[in-house]
Amino acid sequence: MKTAVIIARFQTPYLHQGHKQLISQVMEKHDKLIIMLGVGPLTGSRKNPYDYYTREKMIKTSYPNVVVLPVSDHPSDTVWSDNLDNLLKGVFPNAQFCLYGSRDSFIPYYSGRFETVELPEHGDYNATELRKQYADKVFDSNDFRAGILYALYNQYTKVYPTVDIAMFRNNKTEILLGKKSINNKWRFIGGFADPEDADYESAAKRELTEEAGDMESTAMQYETSAKINDWRYRSEADKIITLLFSCEHISGEPKAQDDIIDLAWFKLSDLPQMIADELISNEHVPMFTFIINKYLNNK
Repeated sequence: MKTAVIIARFQTPYLHQGHKQLISQVMEKHDKLIIMLGVGPLTGSRKNPYDYYTREKMIKTSYPNVVVLPVSDHPSDTVWSDNLDNLLKGVFPNAQFCLYGSRDSFIPYYSGRFETVELPEHGDYNATELRKQYADKVFDSNDFRAGILYALYNQYTKVYPTVDIAMFRNNKTEILLGKKSINNKWRFIGGFADPEDADYESAAKRELTEEAGDMESTAMQYETSAKINDWRYRSEADKIITLLFSCEHISGEPKAQDDIIDLAWFKLSDLPQMIADELISNEHVPMFTFIINKYLNNK
């Protein structure tokens, strides 16, 4: 008799009734069952919040005799199919397999050599909606708190991309700077890039508009990048790296808004003394030095 193989993700906080009905239906037809859990390249994402070990333990708690194996995602369906076949034959060289999946499963993309069977849906269960139901729930238990630690410690360390803008006027002899309420020093206009931004130039234009009002300017020109010693991340493994862009002011009056409380134009020739007088935000000093060397000292 062939060994049954269920290929799925089980990205839910618990095995719901639909999962259990699917597993029971397959086990009625086969003496042996393997569950292959898809493993994506990202850890701790909203779509794939649970790593392989968490899902394996969830399944083994209810079905201790079921073999659970990981199968890694791959951008090529052909390579993924070959990897799946090779994994199964490598672990169970003498077995023959029947691969099971539900609607919208792996089956349309599988090009391997084993039989596939599509199973009907068991109830109206939606993994995405189930994850949303639990996404904002807080439980008073040691296990819940330990789970938060586990999730955070098993993420890749991250770099958060930000953009800063040096807006010039009068043939690059003046520059627009801003102040934030939490730091009474002058700095470039800027902020975090958003996933909705088409590119970093678009992010820079958006941030300039959000913090300094609707002005007309030339296109954003990339200047340099730098790791920022932001106070929020000084003791964290995650860090900020910013991309500095420049543009020329064409028209429109700057207006402080969002988290900017003050805006002013300064002569580029005043910047060295402003740095010496500690009037410039410390984390932006290296980028100001770059601008000074490029546009002031080279004149």
